[in-house]
Amino acid sequence: MLLTKTPPANFLTEIKPPDPLILQEGIGVANGTFGELLQGALQGDNNHFLVTLPIQKFSRAVFTPNGATKRITVTPSNKSKSLALIQKLVEHYGLSIGGHLLIESELAEGKGLASSSADLVATARALESMMGCVIPTELILAILRTIEPSDGVMYPEFVTFFHRKVELGRRLGFPSRLKVLAIDEGGQIDTIEYNRRHHPFTEEECAEYAELLQTIEIAIHCNNLGLLGRVTTRSAILNQKRNPKRHLDQMLEISKATNALGVVVTHSGPCIGLLFPHAPEHTKQIERAKTLLAKLANQVFVVESLEPQPL
Repeated sequence: MLLTKTPPANFLTEIKPPDPLILQEGIGVANGTFGELLQGALQGDNNHFLVTLPIQKFSRAVFTPNGATKRITVTPSNKSKSLALIQKLVEHYGLSIGGHLLIESELAEGKGLASSSADLVATARALESMMGCVIPTELILAILRTIEPSDGVMYPEFVTFFHRKVELGRRLGFPSRLKVLAIDEGGQIDTIEYNRRHHPFTEEECAEYAELLQTIEIAIHCNNLGLLGRVTTRSAILNQKRNPKRHLDQMLEISKATNALGVVVTHSGPCIGLLFPHAPEHTKQIERAKTLLAKLANQVFVVESLEPQPL
C-alpha cells in the first residue's frame, strides 16, 4: 500500500530499496472510478478539481525484473504512460535492472473510468511489490505530473483531487456503498487532449462549484446519500456546457421515476448513469431502472463503489 501521509522534505532520497535487491516478480492493483461525483473549478489559477467515485473495477500490473538488461518492455505496447512511469521510478532508485511490465485492466479506455490513472498506480505498486519497500505517494504524484493529469486513485477512499495539478485536496472517507446503472453513449475521449482544451469557467460557475464542493464533502462525511445525489445531478447538468450527454434529459426523468439518488456522469468521458444506494431494499427500483435504460441503449452496465479499504 502506498503511503498517504506527507513524507519528510528529503523523501526523494530517504527511502531506498533493500540491499541487495532480490529480483522477484512484483504485482500491483489499483481501482478505477466511474467518472466523478463532482467536477469543476474554483477561483484561482489551475484550480480544476474533482471528487472521486472509486469503483470495484481494477487495473493489474505485473513487473518481471531482469538483471541481465536495463531495457524495460510493456504489454500491451500502447501502455506508454505506464512504461514511462516505471522507467522514471527505476532511474530514481538507481536500479540496474530491466524487465517486462504486463498491464491487464477491467477498465475500458477513453470512457472516463480512470483507466490510465489506474494503470499508472498499479504499475507503481508492482515495482513497490518487487522492491519490498514503500514508495511514497508524493513521489508518485511528482512523477505523474510529468506524464498526464490524473485522478485520485492512489488514495484508497473518496477524495477531493486537483487533477490538472495532480494534487490531493482532501481525503473524505467512505459513504455507504453505491451502485451505478450506466450507459455508454459511444466514442472515446483522450484525457490529455480533453484537459488541453480551453474550457473557461466564469466567476459565477466557480462560486457555485465552491458551494457544491462544500456540500458534497459534508454529504460524504455525514453519509447523506440524498444530498450527495443532488450534487452529482447538478454537476452533470453543469457539465453539459463542456461535454454534453445526449440522454441527460431522459436520465433525469428516469431518475425521478425510479427514485434514484441522482444522475452521475463521466465528465471527460461518454458515460452517464443513475446512482442508487447499494442495498437489498432498492432491488426493485434498480430492476425497473435497468428496464427503462435498456430502451435508451443496447447495453446497460452496472458498477459498484469500492468496498471500504484500510486508511
